[in-house]
Amino acid sequence: MTGPWHLGRLAGFDLETSGVDVEADRIVTACVVQCGGGQPTASATWLADPGVEIPEEAAKVHGITTEQARAEGQKAAEVVEEVVAALAQVVRDGIPVIAMNAAFDLTLLDREARRHGVTPLADIVGDALRVIDPRVLDKKIDPYRRGGRKLVDLCRTYGIRLDGAHSADADAMAACQVAWRIAQQVPDIGAASLDVLHDQQIGWAREQAESLASYFARTPGKEHLAAGVRPEWPFIPAQRAGGQ
Repeated sequence: MTGPWHLGRLAGFDLETSGVDVEADRIVTACVVQCGGGQPTASATWLADPGVEIPEEAAKVHGITTEQARAEGQKAAEVVEEVVAALAQVVRDGIPVIAMNAAFDLTLLDREARRHGVTPLADIVGDALRVIDPRVLDKKIDPYRRGGRKLVDLCRTYGIRLDGAHSADADAMAACQVAWRIAQQVPDIGAASLDVLHDQQIGWAREQAESLASYFARTPGKEHLAAGVRPEWPFIPAQRAGGQ
């Protein structure tokens, strides 16, 4: 790739899931969208039958009920295999994966792969994976801004229109747009090589996690949350995450 990374091809990745536990919850919908670089946008989306009940709280977020997933979704193992294959091709093509809160989506995908006997992405691409996480970038460049840091908040902050929040395709595309806008506004990020920026985010994510854990530890009523904050990025290795 020549030129600044954000002016080349980008691959947005997002999952909507049955819950927020990366070790136990399942993929419901997924999207890998390629955009930018002077080429047409190409989006692949999946609806899975996760094989478990989708809790009502999760269905309220992404709009997919257990009944719909069972009636219309592909087998979970097929979806996992196809999503991993799509991301592996992106990596082989030298395209960065843009993922909001990457450690959640990439870790959950890793566990789903292991659960269904699919070769995990990390085992396919090794150290070639390059990830851009708008959440990590935003917290680095503007650490003291008040308010939320969810994708909808970042879209508001950076002037990105988000239609259909909490659908995987809309969120994947919006993550690319936020990353692009940050790179446009912050020369040190826009001009950095993908290798350097990926490595920097590993350190920034760790610092941010340690800061959050410290906040929880000293905040009455939230002390119990400190132990659950994980510093690994862009995903939590399975062997260090307590197994399945």
